[in-house]
Amino acid sequence: MSTSKWVLEPSHSELQFKIRHMMISNVTGHFGKFDGTVETEGDDLTTAKINFTVDVDSISTNNEQRDGHLKSADFFDVANHKEITFVSTSLVNDAAENFKLNGHLTMHGVTKEVTLDVEYGGTIKDPWGNTRAGFTVDGKLNRKDFGLNWSALTEAGGLVVSDEVKIHANVEFVKA
Repeated sequence: MSTSKWVLEPSHSELQFKIRHMMISNVTGHFGKFDGTVETEGDDLTTAKINFTVDVDSISTNNEQRDGHLKSADFFDVANHKEITFVSTSLVNDAAENFKLNGHLTMHGVTKEVTLDVEYGGTIKDPWGNTRAGFTVDGKLNRKDFGLNWSALTEAGGLVVSDEVKIHANVEFVKA
């Protein structure tokens, strides 16, 4: 069986995150620059080898001051850690169109095993003859597991920023 290579279609993909702010609301942000590749044996998704890279400097929460703080040494430390990377170890079909994606996430110089939920949206031939596949990826991680330890308390003693970060991505890949 031959290897199929897939490349990320950035104009039809997005990478977002949500984090609790003062424990009463969520702040949503996104990364504007990221890239990914997938290799499969034929079209068998369970054989997927996935590599994903995020340009941390492309972070945006629609607030310039907050974005600057996130890029600082208090959080991502962009001067020393320019990328977030993900390398898959397995993609396991757990129900119909749903998968568990396991892999190594490296952020802020720390690598941890993570498991993400993947919903397969399907594969189509576009009007130009290209084969496209779409996926929705969701997960949660603890930012402190990756050394993003900055914290502050409100006057009432609550956290300004929660430790849990929710990740959401819609990605489209084109068969090369």
